[in-house]
Amino acid sequence: MTFLQKIGFAKSIIKDSLRDNDKCIVANSMGKDSMVLFHLVCSIKKDIPVFIVSTPFKPKETIRYRDRMIKKYKINAKVYCAQERTDILQWWKSNPDECCKFYKVDMTEEALEGYDCWFTGLRKDEGPTRADLRYIVNPDRFGKVKVNPILDFTEKDVWRYLAMYNIPPNPLYKQGYRSLGCLPCSSKEKDESELERAGRWKGTKKVCGECGIHSFPK
Repeated sequence: MTFLQKIGFAKSIIKDSLRDNDKCIVANSMGKDSMVLFHLVCSIKKDIPVFIVSTPFKPKETIRYRDRMIKKYKINAKVYCAQERTDILQWWKSNPDECCKFYKVDMTEEALEGYDCWFTGLRKDEGPTRADLRYIVNPDRFGKVKVNPILDFTEKDVWRYLAMYNIPPNPLYKQGYRSLGCLPCSSKEKDESELERAGRWKGTKKVCGECGIHSFPK
Protein backbone atom coordinates (compact mmCIF):
# COMPACT_ATOMS: atom_id res chain seq x y z
CA MET A 1 0.00 0.00 0.00
CA THR A 2 1.04 3.57 -0.55
CA PHE A 3 1.16 6.00 2.36
CA LEU A 4 -2.19 7.55 1.41
CA GLN A 5 -3.74 4.09 1.02
CA LYS A 6 -2.56 3.21 4.52
CA ILE A 7 -4.32 6.30 5.86
CA GLY A 8 -7.52 5.36 4.04
CA PHE A 9 -7.33 1.77 5.28
CA ALA A 10 -6.76 2.93 8.87
CA LYS A 11 -9.81 5.19 8.68
CA SER A 12 -11.94 2.34 7.35
CA ILE A 13 -10.94 0.13 10.29
CA ILE A 14 -11.74 2.94 12.71
CA LYS A 15 -15.16 3.55 11.13
CA ASP A 16 -16.03 -0.15 11.22
CA SER A 17 -14.94 -0.48 14.85
CA LEU A 18 -16.93 2.56 15.92
CA ARG A 19 -19.96 1.11 14.16
CA ASP A 20 -19.58 -2.37 15.64
CA ASN A 21 -18.81 -1.41 19.26
CA ASP A 22 -20.96 0.70 21.57
CA LYS A 23 -18.34 2.17 23.91
CA CYS A 24 -14.95 3.01 22.44
CA ILE A 25 -11.94 4.84 23.84
CA VAL A 26 -8.49 5.84 22.55
CA ALA A 27 -5.18 5.17 24.32
CA ASN A 28 -2.64 7.97 24.06
CA SER A 29 0.89 7.72 25.47
CA MET A 30 1.80 11.13 24.03
CA GLY A 31 4.37 9.55 21.71
CA LYS A 32 4.47 10.09 17.95
CA ASP A 33 2.37 7.02 17.09
CA SER A 34 -0.29 7.86 19.65
CA MET A 35 -0.67 11.36 18.26
CA VAL A 36 -1.15 9.98 14.74
CA LEU A 37 -3.74 7.50 16.03
CA PHE A 38 -5.54 10.20 18.01
CA HIS A 39 -5.71 12.50 14.99
CA LEU A 40 -7.04 9.71 12.76
CA VAL A 41 -9.76 8.64 15.20
CA CYS A 42 -10.80 12.22 15.95
CA SER A 43 -11.13 12.92 12.24
CA ILE A 44 -14.04 10.46 12.38
CA LYS A 45 -15.37 10.88 15.93
CA LYS A 46 -14.27 14.25 17.24
CA ASP A 47 -15.02 14.02 20.97
CA ILE A 48 -14.15 10.36 21.56
CA PRO A 49 -12.86 9.66 25.11
CA VAL A 50 -9.09 9.35 25.52
CA PHE A 51 -7.16 7.81 28.38
CA ILE A 52 -3.54 8.56 29.22
CA VAL A 53 -1.61 6.24 31.53
CA SER A 54 1.15 8.14 33.29
CA THR A 55 3.60 7.15 36.03
CA PRO A 56 5.64 9.04 38.64
CA PHE A 57 8.66 8.45 36.39
CA LYS A 58 7.47 10.07 33.17
CA PRO A 59 9.88 12.73 31.86
CA LYS A 60 8.86 16.30 32.64
CA GLU A 61 8.94 17.02 28.91
CA THR A 62 6.22 14.42 28.32
CA ILE A 63 4.05 15.83 31.11
CA ARG A 64 4.32 19.36 29.76
CA TYR A 65 3.70 18.14 26.21
CA ARG A 66 0.64 16.17 27.39
CA ASP A 67 -0.90 19.22 29.04
CA ARG A 68 -0.18 21.35 25.97
CA MET A 69 -1.73 18.85 23.55
CA ILE A 70 -4.85 18.39 25.69
CA LYS A 71 -5.38 22.13 25.56
CA LYS A 72 -4.44 22.56 21.90
CA TYR A 73 -6.71 19.80 20.58
CA LYS A 74 -9.35 20.05 23.33
CA ILE A 75 -8.83 16.34 24.03
CA ASN A 76 -11.57 14.63 26.03
CA ALA A 77 -8.90 12.99 28.19
CA LYS A 78 -8.54 11.37 31.58
CA VAL A 79 -5.09 10.75 33.07
CA TYR A 80 -4.47 7.64 35.16
CA CYS A 81 -1.40 7.60 37.41
CA ALA A 82 -0.71 5.28 40.33
CA GLN A 83 0.91 6.73 43.43
CA GLU A 84 4.59 5.94 43.73
CA ARG A 85 5.52 2.86 45.76
CA THR A 86 8.07 4.46 48.06
CA ASP A 87 8.44 1.18 49.96
CA ILE A 88 10.26 -0.33 46.95
CA LEU A 89 13.30 1.68 45.89
CA GLN A 90 14.24 1.51 42.21
CA TRP A 91 11.56 -1.11 41.56
CA TRP A 92 11.99 -0.44 37.83
CA LYS A 93 15.52 -1.82 38.18
CA SER A 94 15.02 -4.73 40.58
CA ASN A 95 11.79 -6.10 39.04
CA PRO A 96 10.77 -4.23 35.86
CA ASP A 97 7.92 -6.63 35.04
CA GLU A 98 6.15 -6.03 38.34
CA CYS A 99 6.90 -2.31 38.17
CA CYS A 100 5.27 -2.10 34.73
CA LYS A 101 2.30 -4.15 35.88
CA PHE A 102 1.61 -1.89 38.85
CA TYR A 103 2.11 1.46 37.13
CA LYS A 104 0.94 0.71 33.59
CA VAL A 105 -0.97 -2.55 33.13
CA ASP A 106 -3.20 -2.17 36.19
CA MET A 107 -3.88 1.48 35.35
CA THR A 108 -4.85 0.51 31.80
CA GLU A 109 -7.25 -2.10 33.12
CA GLU A 110 -8.84 0.57 35.33
CA ALA A 111 -9.09 3.01 32.41
CA LEU A 112 -10.86 0.42 30.24
CA GLU A 113 -13.62 -0.30 32.75
CA GLY A 114 -16.97 0.32 31.14
CA TYR A 115 -15.62 0.25 27.57
CA ASP A 116 -16.01 -2.45 24.93
CA CYS A 117 -13.29 -1.39 22.52
CA TRP A 118 -10.08 0.62 22.50
CA PHE A 119 -7.77 2.01 19.83
CA THR A 120 -3.98 1.84 20.09
CA GLY A 121 -1.07 3.16 18.03
CA LEU A 122 0.85 -0.11 17.76
CA ARG A 123 2.96 -0.76 14.65
CA LYS A 124 4.44 -4.01 13.36
CA ASP A 125 7.87 -2.65 12.50
CA GLU A 126 8.66 -1.21 15.95
CA GLY A 127 10.33 -4.42 17.12
CA PRO A 128 10.11 -8.23 17.17
CA THR A 129 7.46 -8.34 19.91
CA ARG A 130 5.02 -6.55 17.59
CA ALA A 131 5.76 -8.22 14.26
CA ASP A 132 2.83 -10.66 14.43
CA LEU A 133 0.16 -8.28 15.70
CA ARG A 134 -3.28 -8.17 14.09
CA TYR A 135 -5.47 -5.19 13.26
CA ILE A 136 -8.15 -6.42 15.65
CA VAL A 137 -7.58 -8.50 18.78
CA ASN A 138 -10.77 -9.89 20.30
CA PRO A 139 -10.51 -10.49 23.14
CA ASP A 140 -7.26 -8.94 24.34
CA ARG A 141 -5.73 -9.50 27.78
CA PHE A 142 -8.37 -7.23 29.33
CA GLY A 143 -11.28 -8.99 27.64
CA LYS A 144 -11.84 -6.05 25.29
CA VAL A 145 -11.73 -5.50 21.55
CA LYS A 146 -8.37 -3.89 20.78
CA VAL A 147 -8.01 -2.13 17.43
CA ASN A 148 -4.63 -1.28 15.87
CA PRO A 149 -5.43 0.96 12.86
CA ILE A 150 -1.86 2.04 12.00
CA LEU A 151 -0.34 -1.42 12.27
CA ASP A 152 1.32 -1.23 8.84
CA PHE A 153 2.57 2.33 9.17
CA THR A 154 6.35 2.61 9.18
CA GLU A 155 8.33 5.00 11.35
CA LYS A 156 8.72 7.18 8.25
CA ASP A 157 4.95 7.10 7.68
CA VAL A 158 4.36 8.36 11.21
CA TRP A 159 6.68 11.31 10.74
CA ARG A 160 5.12 12.07 7.34
CA TYR A 161 1.66 12.12 8.89
CA LEU A 162 2.76 14.45 11.70
CA ALA A 163 4.30 16.79 9.13
CA MET A 164 1.27 16.61 6.82
CA TYR A 165 -1.10 17.74 9.56
CA ASN A 166 1.35 19.98 11.40
CA ILE A 167 1.07 17.97 14.63
CA PRO A 168 3.80 18.98 17.11
CA PRO A 169 5.84 15.96 18.28
CA ASN A 170 6.97 15.25 21.81
CA PRO A 171 10.16 17.34 22.28
CA LEU A 172 12.08 14.30 23.56
CA TYR A 173 12.52 13.12 19.97
CA LYS A 174 14.75 16.13 19.38
CA GLN A 175 17.01 14.85 22.15
CA GLY A 176 17.69 11.56 20.37
CA TYR A 177 14.97 9.23 21.67
CA ARG A 178 13.05 7.06 19.21
CA SER A 179 10.71 5.29 21.64
CA LEU A 180 9.39 7.01 24.75
CA GLY A 181 8.50 5.57 28.13
CA CYS A 182 9.43 6.18 31.75
CA LEU A 183 12.67 8.10 32.22
CA PRO A 184 14.68 5.33 33.99
CA CYS A 185 13.73 2.78 31.32
CA SER A 186 14.25 4.82 28.14
CA SER A 187 17.58 5.48 26.40
CA LYS A 188 18.61 7.64 23.48
CA GLU A 189 19.60 6.08 20.19
CA LYS A 190 23.22 4.91 20.11
CA ASP A 191 23.36 3.77 16.49
CA GLU A 192 20.92 4.32 13.64
CA SER A 193 20.98 0.61 12.83
CA GLU A 194 19.26 -0.16 16.15
CA LEU A 195 15.65 -1.24 16.27
CA GLU A 196 13.22 1.54 17.08
CA ARG A 197 12.50 0.19 20.58
CA ALA A 198 16.13 -0.74 21.34
CA GLY A 199 16.28 2.02 23.93
CA ARG A 200 13.49 0.58 26.03
CA TRP A 201 14.68 -1.25 29.16
CA LYS A 202 18.22 -1.32 27.80
CA GLY A 203 20.51 -3.45 29.97
CA THR A 204 17.68 -5.65 31.28
CA LYS A 205 15.97 -8.84 30.13
CA LYS A 206 13.11 -6.65 28.87
CA VAL A 207 15.24 -4.77 26.33
CA CYS A 208 13.21 -3.87 23.22
CA GLY A 209 10.25 -5.60 24.86
CA GLU A 210 6.84 -4.79 26.28
CA CYS A 211 5.48 -3.34 29.51
CA GLY A 212 2.69 -5.93 29.42
CA ILE A 213 -0.26 -3.82 28.31
CA HIS A 214 -0.19 -5.43 24.87
CA SER A 215 0.79 -8.93 26.01
CA PHE A 216 -1.31 -11.80 27.21
CA PRO A 217 -0.51 -12.79 30.81
CA LYS A 218 1.53 -15.95 31.11
